[in-house]
Amino acid sequence: QVQVADTGGGLVQAGGSLRLSCAASGRTFSSYAMGWFRQAPGKEREFVAAISRSGVRIYYADSVKGRFAISRGNAKNTVYLQMNSLKPEDTAVYSCAAQTNDYSARSYYTTAYYYAYWGQGTQVTVSS
Repeated sequence: QVQVADTGGGLVQAGGSLRLSCAASGRTFSSYAMGWFRQAPGKEREFVAAISRSGVRIYYADSVKGRFAISRGNAKNTVYLQMNSLKPEDTAVYSCAAQTNDYSARSYYTTAYYYAYWGQGTQVTVSS
């Protein structure tokens, strides 16, 4: 059984930083492509960032490009989302997700449908 656990959310002032972590278990961690999505109150879930199994392919939503960085430590079975220069509009529940696909097309990484395994979500609140 695959389990995904995301942690690291909290309350931070605008301009601050947070680092989210996500651990996936059940198979060799390097066999998962990993992604982060977020959902703000009253809004649909949206893609934030993703990284391929090898770490070679990395994708970001335009809204976070240059501020957020996704990375993976396969030895630690963990993927990280470093969030800098946070804005109030970044406030949302952030969820980590895993998939075993290894396609090259961007859409496979940015579309929630392709992720089979999800964490419970962690709240990120950015105050102005």
